[in-house]
Amino acid sequence: MTELSRRALLAGFTAASFAGMADQAACASGAPLDALFINGRIWDGTGRPSSLGAIGVRGGRIAAVGSAAMAAPRMRGTRLVDLKGRFVAPGFIDNHTHFVHGSLALGRVDLMGTRTPAELAEAVGRAASALPSGKWLLGWGWDAERWGGELPGRALLDPVAPDRPVALRRTDGHVMLVNSAALKLAGIDRNTPDPAGGLILRDAAGQPTGILKDMAVDLIEAVVPAPSEADIDVAVRAGVSLALSKGVTQVHGADLDWVALQSFRRLRAKGEPGMRFYALVPVQDWARLRDLIAVEGRGDDWVRWGGVKALMDGSLGARTALFREPYADDPHNRGLTRQPMEVLRGWIEQADHAGFQVACHSIGDDATSQMLDILQGMIRKNGQRDRRFRVEHAQHIAPDVVPRFASLGAIASMQPYHAIDDGRWASKPLGPKRLHDAWPARSLLDHGACVTFGSDWPVAPLDPVGGIAAAVLRRTTDGQFPGGFVPEQRVSVSEALTAYTRSNAYAGFQEDRLGVLAPGKLADFVVLDNDPFEVSAEDLHRLRVVSTVVNGIERFAA
Repeated sequence: MTELSRRALLAGFTAASFAGMADQAACASGAPLDALFINGRIWDGTGRPSSLGAIGVRGGRIAAVGSAAMAAPRMRGTRLVDLKGRFVAPGFIDNHTHFVHGSLALGRVDLMGTRTPAELAEAVGRAASALPSGKWLLGWGWDAERWGGELPGRALLDPVAPDRPVALRRTDGHVMLVNSAALKLAGIDRNTPDPAGGLILRDAAGQPTGILKDMAVDLIEAVVPAPSEADIDVAVRAGVSLALSKGVTQVHGADLDWVALQSFRRLRAKGEPGMRFYALVPVQDWARLRDLIAVEGRGDDWVRWGGVKALMDGSLGARTALFREPYADDPHNRGLTRQPMEVLRGWIEQADHAGFQVACHSIGDDATSQMLDILQGMIRKNGQRDRRFRVEHAQHIAPDVVPRFASLGAIASMQPYHAIDDGRWASKPLGPKRLHDAWPARSLLDHGACVTFGSDWPVAPLDPVGGIAAAVLRRTTDGQFPGGFVPEQRVSVSEALTAYTRSNAYAGFQEDRLGVLAPGKLADFVVLDNDPFEVSAEDLHRLRVVSTVVNGIERFAA
């Protein structure tokens, strides 16, 4: 990508949108429309909303916008849809989901609402009583920070679920709480060494407490019965329905396996899955991806592949994100790397040399600094190209590192809800100085970086409207920061919408077909009940999705 085109994107325009504006009149005189959506307050992705306008759709693409759409020829079967003055925007794209995990979690024990260890134990006991004896009990969403930070252990679970293995992921996915039965099935005892890139927490006697961090979680996952393909596909269908109800027309999958891609490929073989999907597969599998592309290409507009994901460090909540200085509440710990650095560097360079997009999970300030060092060395080694390297999460960035994103062309793939959720307790591990480097969306934008937004579902809600409110206000979920958590990092409504639409299209190499409402683009858009530019910032979270259109077809209607 040239510097001129990069600046044009950040300014709010692409070459395609310029061409689209010029081609509206030509599109209006083409073949009859399949559908005409009228009386919408349209935000095309390049400026403020216009007055009431229309969108004409033909063959799954936008044929015309505005007055040109009203003048376009119609046929007897043209669908006429009255938007009743509601706000219309390009379909929301979520930059980072664990879609199969999130979809499966819809049918597992939901611990997001537990506020005390007693509530957690009660929820587990209630779920255990409803399961056949011996069946694994799986759950998601507990967070010890809700009750002061003291980690639970197997002693909390054993009394309420003595006859079955229990495995419960913390809300960030980097920590797992298990009971004694699960430890026994996995063969984890006092003599089990910590795996590389992971930790088994132990009590004073050296026995496992039931808390596993990062790569140690894999010891449990290895013995949990895998769901069948049919079970996964049923769950993913439920996930698609949820996503569409939130205005999400595409997700970028950041799973560390091939399960999500395989599921979406199965659904695609049966027809249109209803929502678009861009898969990132594990970076170490770059050769397998190369072989798939050699035979089948990179998919289509519904299901695509061609990117890989790497992991640099852990998470802030697990105290495994890698920082330059130790944690304020754990002075002998500054985090960990999930893989030896030279191994990770080799995988990334090989994947990049093969022409794949690389996305790397980096949360701590040292992790992100080292990741950009790898990118800089990779550019020298593999040469300049339009690689659109992505730093997934980009949560904590030292001030001297922020300008490197724009200079290296790195994309900051951020999730704004984390700032208002983790912001409740982030001062404890970060300390006062580093707190101002937390989720620095404003600083990155001001330095010319491409910033994209998403959810990290199921770590956070699959809800772009909530993400927009979080990015604009940065009010923590507990209400302790009414003026915003690190308020200098707030962004505008326009910037937040752009991060969920046009910038994400760019991050997925789709700016030629998605991200703005213009002739020739795929007809993906969302209809909200009110205009985010007109409501107060305090009311942004009250916006509701009325309709979600993908490929010109209404896939969700409230």
